[in-house]
Amino acid sequence: MSLFTRKVEHVPCTVEVSHRFEALHAHVRFNDGSTINPGDEVLVQGPPVLAAWGEVIVEDRTAVITRATALERLWTRLTGDFEVMELCEFSFSEEITL
Repeated sequence: MSLFTRKVEHVPCTVEVSHRFEALHAHVRFNDGSTINPGDEVLVQGPPVLAAWGEVIVEDRTAVITRATALERLWTRLTGDFEVMELCEFSFSEEITL
């Protein structure tokens, strides 16, 4: 892990896209056991996987993992909690509307 340079890895992966009533998800599994760390970026190669209603599609692809530098990893760890809080919406009003 370098302080200023990024490392790029090409790894085989399996993409699973489900568009069913029971499950609506898209998952990527790295076939070589690679793990993702804070600040890393993943780009799955190939055209978008579009599953019609009721389908589950599983395809083998190649993913490009761009590893974060030591400074980017530290910055992501320090500011990650604030980024998650942006997704939350809070309301403290006493008025209840439906």
